[in-house]
Amino acid sequence: MPYDAAVLSNATALKIVIVGHVDHGKSTLVGRLLHETDSLPDGKTQSLREVCERRGMPFEWAFVVDALQAERDQGITIDIAHIPFRSRLRPYVIIDAPGHKEFLKNMITGAASADAAVLVIDAIEGVQEQSRRHGYLLHLLGLRQLAVVVNKMDAVDFSEQRFDEVSGEIRAYLAGIGVTPTQIIPVSARHGDNVVGRSGQMAWYVGPTVIEALDGFAPSIEPTELPLRFPVQDVFKFDHRRIIAGRVESGRLKVGDRLLFSPSGKTARVASIESWNSAVPAVSAAAGQSIGVTLDEQIFIERGQLASLVEAAPIEAELFRARLFWLGRAPLQSGRRYKLKLATAEHIVTVEKVERVIDVADLASVATDWVERNAVAEVVLRARSKVALDTFIDNPRTGRFVLVDNYDIVGGGVISMEGLPDRRCAPAQAAADLTSVAHKVTMGDRWKSNRHRGGILWLTGLSGSGKSTVAMEVERRLFQKGYQVFVLDGDNVRQGLNSDLGFGPEDRAENIRRVGEVAHLFAQAGMIVITAFISPYRADRDRARAIAPELFHEIFVDASVEECQRRDPKGLYAKARQGTIAEFTGLTAPYEPPLTPQLAIDTAALSVEEAVEEVLRYIERDVQRTEPVAAPPVRPDVAL
Repeated sequence: MPYDAAVLSNATALKIVIVGHVDHGKSTLVGRLLHETDSLPDGKTQSLREVCERRGMPFEWAFVVDALQAERDQGITIDIAHIPFRSRLRPYVIIDAPGHKEFLKNMITGAASADAAVLVIDAIEGVQEQSRRHGYLLHLLGLRQLAVVVNKMDAVDFSEQRFDEVSGEIRAYLAGIGVTPTQIIPVSARHGDNVVGRSGQMAWYVGPTVIEALDGFAPSIEPTELPLRFPVQDVFKFDHRRIIAGRVESGRLKVGDRLLFSPSGKTARVASIESWNSAVPAVSAAAGQSIGVTLDEQIFIERGQLASLVEAAPIEAELFRARLFWLGRAPLQSGRRYKLKLATAEHIVTVEKVERVIDVADLASVATDWVERNAVAEVVLRARSKVALDTFIDNPRTGRFVLVDNYDIVGGGVISMEGLPDRRCAPAQAAADLTSVAHKVTMGDRWKSNRHRGGILWLTGLSGSGKSTVAMEVERRLFQKGYQVFVLDGDNVRQGLNSDLGFGPEDRAENIRRVGEVAHLFAQAGMIVITAFISPYRADRDRARAIAPELFHEIFVDASVEECQRRDPKGLYAKARQGTIAEFTGLTAPYEPPLTPQLAIDTAALSVEEAVEEVLRYIERDVQRTEPVAAPPVRPDVAL
């Protein structure tokens, strides 16, 4: 066996979800497994046999776990059953999930909390649509440990050929979604073949039994080993204390720890840990505990904020990707708003884009702006404000969410930041040792000397939209008229100032941050600085604007992806289509066009000369070459 029994005897129970098409024998497998491991209460089997005799029904092992009368009457699982049992090596909790399409919400609820899965397939019927859907949903929920049980082998005369056909079909399907099953096991759950003991009917099979396959699953990562995530559920006022209450979802905390509350950025140290019905004051807490904490500072904290240790903060994002399973009766639509619930937080989100809908039958992608009920899709969601979250891979407990529409749960999914910058929440405090120094030469003095105002013209648009072409010609024309002007271009900046940066999402964000700071210095010097950068994320452009809003002017160089691909002046689109450039903006990475730019120029409809004239007219209208009156203050409140 792969694990030491002495080590695992005190291990946390491994949660195994059992899924599969309706009537393929999931509950029968669980019932037989409990019987074979002596996990049923004394007399349970006999009492069920007597009930079946009184009602004139044949006894089924599924009745052991199908607790509802409706389940026994209809022969289907409706609700989720959580059933503890123990193998020779360790404890388990079996999650028997419904297979019927109408109860997919229950199946997802069960699978979301599991550490590993068993997919049951009928040897007679083979792989069905629901089998594929369940397999894809397990992948969607991040479950990577999966065993496949080909059940009812007795009904096909324990045929090795039929087993090979079914196992080959499911193996090929799972390979298409990047999943490799740990084992594929031929079983007759009704008679117990290969459940715990080996079957004499299938001598041709030399792999593990079901119980051996379960014992072969790797232990789950303990929630206490993940970074601290403590969602605030409520804040209570007792006597002089303000107690912040919630459940520790992952990690540990102790008295004296400095907590960061995201996304507010506020920090404070844990003064005490309050626990209910405890005679001794707690000095620490761990994942799974419901506690309250008091802080050493009276800062304003509210429900939905996420506490972490400062050195291991969650991501702070307004835009994120999601792999989503849709349950709503009305389709999910691009542009629609929904309420997102993540831990204790609630946010209004807009479906920015439906990137693709996956046909679970053949894994084909469908280009559409809506998602029908029971479909799986990859979408981009945008929140109105910052959301504190983790990617599902990093921390499943704060990487899962549900969507709500009119008080009904209509979808659920897992979070991905693929192709997006990983911005971690940071403490909201200024650098204490830095002091701003005022120049002896004011901005007004520089404007008077230059005979024009300074400012930042921020050109944004897709690669190939014409940003650099327009910027360079505007620079030439302004210089001829006597303006102090300079262009900061993406390629030129990356050859020097930002030569240490790559093209991943975080480096792209840092590239724009640095350019924003440099552009601000140019503008302070009284010059007109023109930037020509894709700058795909609104948050990055907003950050550049926030340095000096009165000097910043956003110009959208508008051209469709199709038009930019047709031009492809640097051959980048061709390389992206060939797969040599990953996460290319406009194709495989998002571009967020400005919502309210100061100027938009359509370079697909305008010639270069016409586009340049548009920009020049905008500048001449607001940057008149007239001498300013008496010297303005250091930060004049005037527009460019």
